[in-house]
Amino acid sequence: MGATKLRVAFIGAGQIAEKVHLPVLSQMKDKVELVSIADTALEKAERLAGKFSIETTFQDYNEMLSRVGPDAVWVCTTNKFHASASLAALRSKCHVFCEKPPAMNEVEARQILTAAEEEGRILSFNFNYRFRGETLAIKKFIEGGELGEIYVCTAQAIRRRGIPGWGSFTNRDLQGGGPVADIGVHMIDLALHLMDFPEPKSIVASTYRKIGNRKGIGLMGKWDPHGFTVEDSAFGLVKFRNGATMIIETAYALNTKERSVMNLHLHGDRAGASLFPPEVYTEMHGELIDINLPFIETGDGHKRSIEAFVENCFGNVSPIPTAAEACVVQKILDGFYESADLDKTIEL
Repeated sequence: MGATKLRVAFIGAGQIAEKVHLPVLSQMKDKVELVSIADTALEKAERLAGKFSIETTFQDYNEMLSRVGPDAVWVCTTNKFHASASLAALRSKCHVFCEKPPAMNEVEARQILTAAEEEGRILSFNFNYRFRGETLAIKKFIEGGELGEIYVCTAQAIRRRGIPGWGSFTNRDLQGGGPVADIGVHMIDLALHLMDFPEPKSIVASTYRKIGNRKGIGLMGKWDPHGFTVEDSAFGLVKFRNGATMIIETAYALNTKERSVMNLHLHGDRAGASLFPPEVYTEMHGELIDINLPFIETGDGHKRSIEAFVENCFGNVSPIPTAAEACVVQKILDGFYESADLDKTIEL
């Protein structure tokens, strides 16, 4: 790594790079230098290079890695290419910050974990909900013992009619799945994080394609029902070896009241909690009480996630999602879809 700045390159010039990662990194000029961007659609890379003052562009990321030699690489590709791009960057001696999900399956996730360990490089993922103010606040209650033993949680990532009308989100071959792999993965990771990553034992799940395979009203653009090959809703139950249980509810399209729900409900033997908004449910002085936290500075989870990774690249160690944790998340994603496809409980 350079003496004063982290030389950062991008693989993938899509919306997540343009709207989330590049704006944050471009404001970190004292620590970060944006040196290159690669995309198979070269014109997309060139447009972002112009917008964010990035010096070089490439169509082949392997050529970019060889010729530019960045310190760190942001992987913002379609899910199918997360593992191959991350692996190439790690083998080129780069730290890697990858979008979620980690890979298409656990085998791929473990391959990049192994590469990171062998190369002595940092590998992390944009599980940005860990860095939200609500999460940090509730985590203090958990670490303080106020919730006691957390034995049940419900992870929710539900949209009433939020099928993405752009990109490849509705293509299972390219994405690995629908809402479970796209938005549900955030709440699954968050639940595991707050439960201290218990070891999963088994999973039973069901997926449905009842709305996305026909035309309808969309709140996130129009989608092609004929090319819709993912689930539009999914529900599952994970059992852990410590006896705890996680219920997963996720949907791109579900006939429900709320436009969108992203939340986590934790139930401990001393108290319970929800994250969005942050609340704690307990008893005190012979009364049942709810503790609201209305003054939490929520902050930008994406920004904090990116900043934490950059700091780790400089040797300033702070908690970030690890590759080993990502493998547990990926194991649950794999088991979820396997259970739904085979219609049986899967031992993990």
